[in-house]
This record gives sequence, structure tokens and C-alpha cells, in this order.
Amino acid sequence: MSEDTRDATRELAEFLANLDFADLPEAVVARSEELFLDWVASAVAGKAARPVAALERFAATMGPATGPSEILVSRRRTSPWFAALVNAASSHVVEQDDVHNGSVLHPGTVIFPAVLAAGQSIGASGADLITAAAAGYEAGVRIGEFLGRSHYRVFHTTGTAGTLAAAAAVARLLNVDADTMLHTLGNAGTQAAGLWEFLREGADSKQLHTAKAAADGMLSAYLAADGFTGAHRILTGAQGLAAGMSVDADPARLADRLGRRWALTETSFKFHASCRHTHPAADALYLLMRREGLACRDIARVEAHVHQAAIDVLGPVTAPNTVHQAKFCMGFVLALIAVRGHAAVEDFNDAALRDPVLADWRRRVVMVYDPQIDAAYPRRWLGQVKVTTDDGRSLEMRVDAPKGDPDNPLTRSELEDKALRLAAFRQALTPDEMHDIIELAWNLRHLQSIPTIFSGGAAVRAGKDATGALR
Repeated sequence: MSEDTRDATRELAEFLANLDFADLPEAVVARSEELFLDWVASAVAGKAARPVAALERFAATMGPATGPSEILVSRRRTSPWFAALVNAASSHVVEQDDVHNGSVLHPGTVIFPAVLAAGQSIGASGADLITAAAAGYEAGVRIGEFLGRSHYRVFHTTGTAGTLAAAAAVARLLNVDADTMLHTLGNAGTQAAGLWEFLREGADSKQLHTAKAAADGMLSAYLAADGFTGAHRILTGAQGLAAGMSVDADPARLADRLGRRWALTETSFKFHASCRHTHPAADALYLLMRREGLACRDIARVEAHVHQAAIDVLGPVTAPNTVHQAKFCMGFVLALIAVRGHAAVEDFNDAALRDPVLADWRRRVVMVYDPQIDAAYPRRWLGQVKVTTDDGRSLEMRVDAPKGDPDNPLTRSELEDKALRLAAFRQALTPDEMHDIIELAWNLRHLQSIPTIFSGGAAVRAGKDATGALR
């Protein structure tokens, strides 16, 4: 391993350890607040989901009966580790959590559970939480990009790189030095795991991946802060992550434009409540049907042109047996778009799985590998559909930036609407409760300490003067 490669890993660790709130551009701070709201809304929408309930019971059995950190779906208090475990699982259930294109990583679902739980435990400020989250995004995205496309064929990057992302975020919250940050990454890397095989059977492992990534990232940081050592070359060493999990790792990605390129602002919000690989085609089909005035009965066949990773992940799921599998089925998602005009969180349910109209329409969809779309991936997730109508016409539509991408972003108003919809799902929160959380998120940078999420918005309002500024 070259000296340059070793320096790239250390350069990343030094940047993460030394990152200060004052270093963050306004765009990073504002996007952090938006991503935080999006994460909380996704987390509460996981209420009562069976895998989350199982982890809640585990936390109740193995963890303390009270503590400084919140479990959002139950509003119980427990230790930071167990809170991070359950909150990370719940925020990955409805497939509405954020995603970074180039690293194919869901950063928020592992970073925010860890920094919120740890931050509540140590009395961190809102600015501290934002700085820690920014460190986590920088670490996770760069490590995901470093591991390359080959990694994602077998490994769920949010479980692997996500463990190091959560670890870096908590380590920054604990104000560790650069050497300790390296040990933190070493501790996290040796625990990083998550295999795609679960998807073939519709198993619950995806929630376990995020739960363990957040909790084990926290474990890694706290142990390192107490002197527990980890491998300095966990990423690039002869028996490190790249050696075991990649054939196209690129060490140059680890320190690419540190302090100038902010991975957090490159992160996308999810519009449809399904796997991100379905979104470009879903947007393209929606736009084509509106442009041509087509109804679902007018369409005989849809070719969804996709990159190879979409085939790798979505290909095994052609006839979904569970709601979660349906979110990873291109045919099912495009059927929802064609028949109902949307693929929202409320659309994915057992009744939809049994709907003969959706089942019939799902069979009209095929995925086709497209070398031009594949060449742009993962930096750009392009969407293209070719539709054959019942009267024999051939129509096409292409989308260069799916809804929610930085080039086609959700506005704050749209993010608020999304949060309110997620709050209403399974009656997780009342509208007033979610409005309080929205107030909290938009004032996150100003908070002197991280409050209880469900009382934070009211506390923010109570702390404002007549001009609306925080006292």
C-alpha cells in the first residue's frame, strides 16, 4: 500500500476530527436542518412495523428501563445505544429516508439516530449535532464512493459504510483528536456488515443493517475515546474493507476536495416511498403519461431502462410477497404510478399486494439494461421509459434528475408536507406534534442543548421573543 493511500485515510480522519461549526457553509447548515426533519419524519413512520417492534422488545429486555435518549416510535427513554438501535431501524422501514447518489448510501438513517441519542446524553447543542452530522456524511459518502460499484453488488452500503459514518459522527460529537478518529474508524470497519441476500426472501435484515450500523458506530466511537484501539488501515490494508469487499476501490475518493466539496449538500430526498432505484423510471412514466394524456388502460408494455445496480437489487423481486418486497419491485412501483398516479407511503399495503389490477399491470413492466444510463451511474441516476400503447404507438420519456435530487430538490414547503404525511402514517403523530418538530428542525442550529423531540418545538416557540428570534 502506497504512502499516498495511507495519507488519504489520515487526511480524512484529521478533517473529521477538526471540523468546526464555523467551517460549515450556510448551505450545509440549512441542508442539515432539512435532512434532520426528513429523518425524524421517516423514523416516526416506522411505528408498529413488525421488525421495529421486535427491536423495541429487545431494547426493553436488554436495555435500561429509562435513560437520557428517546426511542421515537414509543417515546420511551433508554440508553443512547438502544435508542440509536431502534431509531435507525424505524427510519429505514418506509423507504423515505435520504440517499446519496454517488455512494449509494442512506446517510441520515444511520447518522442522525446515533448523534441524536449521544447528543441527548451529553447535553450537546444543536450546532454540535449539525457539525457531527456533517462529519458523518463526509465520512460515509467518501467511504461508500471509495468502496466502489463492485461492493454494492453484494453488500448493502448503508450497513457497511454506514457503520463508519455513524462512528465518525459520534466521534466528532465527543471531540476526539485525529488519532482517536482513526481508531474509531478501525473499530467501526471491523464490525461493518450487511448483505443483499435478505431481499430475495423478503427478510427483515435491512432494518437490522441500519440498527447495527448506528449502534455499532456509537460503540466504536465511545470505545476509541476510552483508549480502545482499532486498525489505522481498516479501509486500505491488506486485510481491510477494500480487500474483502471490493475489486474497484479508489483511495483517491477518501480525501477528494475536503472542505470544498460537501457531500451533505449532494444528498437527495426521496419522493416516492420505494427503493431509490425505482424513482427515475417512476418519474419518467409519470411525466410521459401526463404529457400524452394516457390512462393506465392505454398502456400495453413499459420498458424501464436502468443501470446494472438496479437489475442487481430489483431483479430478484418480480412477484412481491410482502409490502417491503413491493418497494423493491419495479413492476409494482410503476403499476402504482400508472394506476393511482403516485407511489406514496399509504399505497404500499397488503390490500395493494392482492389488488388484481396492480398485479396485472405489474406484468407489463420489464427492466432493460441501458449502457448509457449505466455509464452515468452512480453519479447521476437517469431514468428512461419506452411505452407501447394499446393502439401500437411507441413513446419515450427521459428524466435526468429524479424528484428530490439536488438538481430537482424538494422545497422546505414540500419537505413539511412530506413530514406531515409520514406523521399521519399509522397515526404516528398528530399534525400539531409534527408542526412542533418542524419548528424544532428549522431552529436546530440555535438550540443550546438537544431537547426531547416531542417537546422541543414548544420549547423553541416559548424561547422566542416578539420578533421571532430565539432568546
